[in-house]
Amino acid sequence: MCKKAEIDFNGISAFFIHAKEISMNAINSSKKFRFPRKHFYIALLLVAATVSVYWPVGNFGFFQIDDPNYIIENPNVSQGFTLKSVIWAFTSFHALNWHPLTWLSHMGDVALYGLNPGAHHLTNLVFHSLNTLLLFFAFRKMTGALWPSAFVAALFAVHPIHVESVAWVAERKDVLSTFFGLLTILSYAGFVSCRRWTRYGLTLMFFIFGLMSKPMIVTLPFVLLLLDIWPLGRFDWDDSSESLMTGGLYKNRGLFVEKTPFFVLSALAGTVTFIAQKEGGALLSLHYLPFQVRIENMLVTYIKYIGKTIWPSKLAFMYPYPIQFPLWQTIGSLLLLTLFTIMVIRLIRCRSYLAVGWFWYLGTLIPVIGLVQVGIQPMADRYTYIPSIGIFIMMVWGIQDFLRKCRYKQIITAVSALIVLIFLMGKTCQQVQYWRDTTTLLRHTLRVTENNYVIHFDLARALERENRYNEAIEHYRVALRIKPDFAPAHNAMGEVLRRKKELDQAIVHYLQAIRYYPNYAEAYNNLGVALLMQNRTDEAIRSFREALRIKPDYLSPRRNLNKVLQSEAGR
Repeated sequence: MCKKAEIDFNGISAFFIHAKEISMNAINSSKKFRFPRKHFYIALLLVAATVSVYWPVGNFGFFQIDDPNYIIENPNVSQGFTLKSVIWAFTSFHALNWHPLTWLSHMGDVALYGLNPGAHHLTNLVFHSLNTLLLFFAFRKMTGALWPSAFVAALFAVHPIHVESVAWVAERKDVLSTFFGLLTILSYAGFVSCRRWTRYGLTLMFFIFGLMSKPMIVTLPFVLLLLDIWPLGRFDWDDSSESLMTGGLYKNRGLFVEKTPFFVLSALAGTVTFIAQKEGGALLSLHYLPFQVRIENMLVTYIKYIGKTIWPSKLAFMYPYPIQFPLWQTIGSLLLLTLFTIMVIRLIRCRSYLAVGWFWYLGTLIPVIGLVQVGIQPMADRYTYIPSIGIFIMMVWGIQDFLRKCRYKQIITAVSALIVLIFLMGKTCQQVQYWRDTTTLLRHTLRVTENNYVIHFDLARALERENRYNEAIEHYRVALRIKPDFAPAHNAMGEVLRRKKELDQAIVHYLQAIRYYPNYAEAYNNLGVALLMQNRTDEAIRSFREALRIKPDYLSPRRNLNKVLQSEAGR
């Protein structure tokens, strides 16, 4: 008995000694891999800088363009989470896109805050802050360079060209898709370091979530290949050649095979988006916008984005398509793009960050550069949210490389970075204020652009909602003077004139709208209402029927027609 008890006692002692060793190893391991205090303070400063310039958005209202369609007037979103709304999110092409996670995020906001616009704005700010941190930690992990990674993240956080993506609630899709895109990059860096296929699966999952937020990130597999070159250093160069094209693409085919699931998913997402936008009528035909014009716009816009990133001035909500591109702009842009591309390829072995940053910028802009034109804008600040990171990489690592032999490198870099960030924060604070309400933003856009008939039209609509009809009419007239065949402006002008009981002039504008756009169901319906007010019943009936022929599920002309027919039958 005593011997047995002694054995048990020794076993218990051994157990506790072993447990002590395990716990000490765990403590030592945690000390070894603990989160560095310096990283914590940098992250805190990044968030503080981001919040300081964007905090006013918490007092802003909804923007009257797209926000109603996304939230306020969208019953599937404005009621929060329901089984019906969740199914709708995954099956709808509403707003010309398939982005179910974006719809779910808006529903989540409604469930938490109702229709309080300030809270919806702050959710965008939270995602922008998280994106800033993810960018910092991703490049810190991949490059090992603390301060350059922090500076890239700071530029991303406070650059005024990103205000549109953050201060516009309807652009939740931008900050949300980037959130999952940066999680994909961070997870991919982890996969490269540990080579665990569970991490690969996690990376793929984040990428899927990003595509379900906005298809803008379809080019992310291409970005992962660039990161294999720099900073991950996975690209195995062929020493017999200095050229990228002949120096190892076949040798590194495994890196391409590894990305196959990502490219397949990108192709699927791109196809779904194309179908959604084609069905919604958002894709402009080559007849409306010839391919030559699209090429010219692509070349010039690539350079314009760089210019606005380096010197952010005259940032606008909507840039008008120029009547024509000056030949010198097109040729000059082509030469600059070609020369810079040749330069970064020649330096790809010794200064890989230049090629990675440059092709990051060029590649991630391809979905929105205008070759497949959606809408009528030639460019938009929100399109640079991800591509601008490539320019920031080139600038930050390029400056560090340029000053590497300078005696006062650290002082010059720190002072320069501080001056740049203070300048950008000031510009961003100013730009954010333009987004405080719809009319303020639209008036600012008119000040910094020329011949912007779309903004004159949008401002007129905003004034019309405030019952400022005379001011609205003036802006409709300017829009039609710039673009006489702008059918929506004719239709809207007719609506204002009808409310003012100027029926003859209203009918003239409805007919003009139909002339320039024969399948304009709304204009036919509005024409019918105006004719009915003049007791021209037979003509009104024909207009309502034409509206229904064009758009059979259009409820307004159906109600109007039924009401007229019932009235006629009762006589």
